[in-house]
Amino acid sequence: MSGENNNTPKWDIESTNPELINALLQGLSVITDPELGYSIIELGLVRNIALDSNTAKVTMILTTPFCPYGPAMMEATRVRIADILKVKTEIEYGDEAWNLNMMDEELREDNWGF
Repeated sequence: MSGENNNTPKWDIESTNPELINALLQGLSVITDPELGYSIIELGLVRNIALDSNTAKVTMILTTPFCPYGPAMMEATRVRIADILKVKTEIEYGDEAWNLNMMDEELREDNWGF
């Protein structure tokens, strides 16, 4: 997940299990924010995935703390990661506030010009 953008998350799992990144990116790219129509990956909502021997710990944020779809998106993310990694998966709400700079850089440039 690391990129040129300082707001792009670097997941812990990139260091410990880099072979799993493509499967995670593909699997999570199908989960979209229904209001914005972009995937949680494009929006940069999954801030961290850490994997130990028997548990994945995921940190996720939402575009707004009061997103009516937030609980469903977070649960869909948890279930998808558990399915991909085949381990118990815990998800927590991160303490960062989302902003446009967290989006995929190309998507942001195409839609907002910066």
